Amino acid sequence: MNTIAIDHETCNGCKICYKACFVDVFRWDSEKKRPIVAYPEDCVQCNVCELNCPKDCIQVIVDWDKPFPPVVEPSFPYQV
Repeated sequence: MNTIAIDHETCNGCKICYKACFVDVFRWDSEKKRPIVAYPEDCVQCNVCELNCPKDCIQVIVDWDKPFPPVVEPSFPYQV
């Protein structure tokens, strides 16, 4: 499983990582005003959260042993 490390000391609570993640890995802690990595198993290694963080406080640590999804062979009609 991938690991998303957040330096909460540096984080300014801008919500950019929370809004940028299209697979909803993050949840927002409104009491502490900071992101929480709620679903790291859903991370697809796009690094959008890390690349867009204005404070550089997010690091996506990729688990290279994680199996990749199977390749869908191009054919029609698709078999489900």
